[in-house]
Amino acid sequence: MLIIGIAGGTGSGKSTVVRKIVESLPKDEVAVIPQDCYYKNNPHIPLEERLKMNYDEPKSIEWSLFTRQLKELKEGKAIDMPTYEMVTCSRLKETVHIKPTKVVVVEGILVLCEKQLRDMMDVKVFVDADDDERLIRVIHRDCIERGRTPQMVIDRYQEMLKPMHELYIAPSKRYADLIIPQGGHNMVAIKLLTDYIRSLLNPAKAEK
Repeated sequence: MLIIGIAGGTGSGKSTVVRKIVESLPKDEVAVIPQDCYYKNNPHIPLEERLKMNYDEPKSIEWSLFTRQLKELKEGKAIDMPTYEMVTCSRLKETVHIKPTKVVVVEGILVLCEKQLRDMMDVKVFVDADDDERLIRVIHRDCIERGRTPQMVIDRYQEMLKPMHELYIAPSKRYADLIIPQGGHNMVAIKLLTDYIRSLLNPAKAEK
């Protein structure tokens, strides 16, 4: 099993990179494990307070479950991945059954911050993008998908996202084997990455 870690700031273009990796491989050979599925569940906290919580710092993630399930996949065992609903900031009852595959893509803003998770990765990637470009994408996403106003997103970006990016996410870049500048727009770097993944899966073919 080949485990690929894809990190980067909020709105950097990680989803585009992940999609290109998935599209480059047969459907039954790749599984995607998003970090967002492993946010801690806090049903005891009122919704109004949950909406104000910091979801861009490492302690917001249930790392023990995340690392255990990734280890189980690596051992050839299927897992029932949790699901999380960002509008209500709560874990859902439904799970997603994931079987072991040749390639597992672990994706999320903080996935290179956790050493135990990072040590299981065969390839570590950091998707980079300018701050203003990331902010535009976050405003567009949160207003459409999460029912927030532009001002709410900007306030959250200034108070939480930007400080957490500088404190945790940007420094994790030093662990990356490959940094993709210009985010999801860098088709050259994405092609190099997907070609490299295919070469690891088929070393004999790559040598010819």
